[in-house]
Amino acid sequence: MDEEYDVIVLGTGLKECILSGLLSVDGLKVLHMDRNDYYGGESTSLNLIQLWKRFRGSDKPPAQLGSSRDYNVDMIPKFIMANGALVRVLIHTDVTKYLYFKAVDGSFVYNKGKIHKVPATDMEALKSPLMGIFEKRRARKFFIYVQDYNEGEPKTHEGMDLTRVTTRELIAKYGLDDNTVDFIGHALALHRDDCYLDEPALDTVKRMKLYAESVARFAGGSPYIYPLYGLGELPQAFARLSAVYGGTYMLNKPECKVEFDEEGKVIGVTSEGETAKCKKVVCDPSYLPNKVRKVGKVARAIAIMSHPIPNTNDSHSAQVILPQKQLGRKSDMYLFCCSYSHNVAPKGKFIAFVSTEAETDHPETELKPGIDLLGPVDEIFFETYDRYEPVNEPSLDNCFISTSYDATTHFESTVVDVLNMYTLITGKVLDLNVDLSAASAAEE
Repeated sequence: MDEEYDVIVLGTGLKECILSGLLSVDGLKVLHMDRNDYYGGESTSLNLIQLWKRFRGSDKPPAQLGSSRDYNVDMIPKFIMANGALVRVLIHTDVTKYLYFKAVDGSFVYNKGKIHKVPATDMEALKSPLMGIFEKRRARKFFIYVQDYNEGEPKTHEGMDLTRVTTRELIAKYGLDDNTVDFIGHALALHRDDCYLDEPALDTVKRMKLYAESVARFAGGSPYIYPLYGLGELPQAFARLSAVYGGTYMLNKPECKVEFDEEGKVIGVTSEGETAKCKKVVCDPSYLPNKVRKVGKVARAIAIMSHPIPNTNDSHSAQVILPQKQLGRKSDMYLFCCSYSHNVAPKGKFIAFVSTEAETDHPETELKPGIDLLGPVDEIFFETYDRYEPVNEPSLDNCFISTSYDATTHFESTVVDVLNMYTLITGKVLDLNVDLSAASAAEE
């Protein structure tokens, strides 16, 4: 271990593993360590016995739930946008050869007490019960504008500069009502609150286009894909990638103490009396607690069920977004459901998650609107975890710290953090103009 590395990565959470893989592919000498004896950190995947130990304190789950090893319950469940940044990173690094993806059946939104399919195109907007007949026509015009919009072709802009026009102003031009704006902003553009309304509209239009392109890619019911056996496969796939390019992995390394020189710059990491020297450290917030601050808390419930979420067309995998306004909250709530069709539970069993940014200290009460949509559950577990973000200046200490995972059930915000960190570490922007068809073989 007494060697010198360009970068030492601490923690094998998904963000850390992606960065470790990207940096190794770039030719940097990487050492990757974790205090745990398993991959994944916060974003690990548990079998039924591990789940029981964590939430019930015993290792004897009820026999009627089936075999423990048939469960792969992700602790940070997130669907992957089929045309999104994470898929581009997977293709860019060729990690797709280690993974098999399957499309997610359904994408839904909660509106006025009911669950509806999210319309992604002008034709779906016309059929959607989310809107009345006149609103459908207005929405259809807006969808067509978004579909036809091309940043490089001014004639598609209809005289509007979307880097200056706010989303609120763009929507006003089409006369859409608050109800329509709510599902467009939160279930299609995947904004987490309503700040986007007063920000330039270009971001929202791009997000809507990404959603529609992702739906079209699989001609399925949703824009999302998910790995067979769950997300626990992802960190390991990037770990393999890093190893192929000469990265070194060490699990079960206690303490992992980051060492600094007198100027406060990182010089290495010590574990079990040995120090590995390095120029930079990449880690999750738990490894440098004095360089992060708490910015929030996530409340969530994990349920084991014997049926899909009601009113989702019997979808064996689905996301339901409950926009904040529908619940009188400050942040959205998310439902995530996956099942034996993605090999994360035994046949006939479904895993559902309900998550939100916590606004109280009572997850059971706070998550009730989402839990009420699940129908009968076999078992349910509750927990909250704190969210942290870095407060250090990486240019001064050479420490690059990821932010904690948010409450969303999709990956787009996670990848933004990774790509920003990559640029901070390397001084360059990752080129994600890749041939997306390269992933199709793995998706069948």
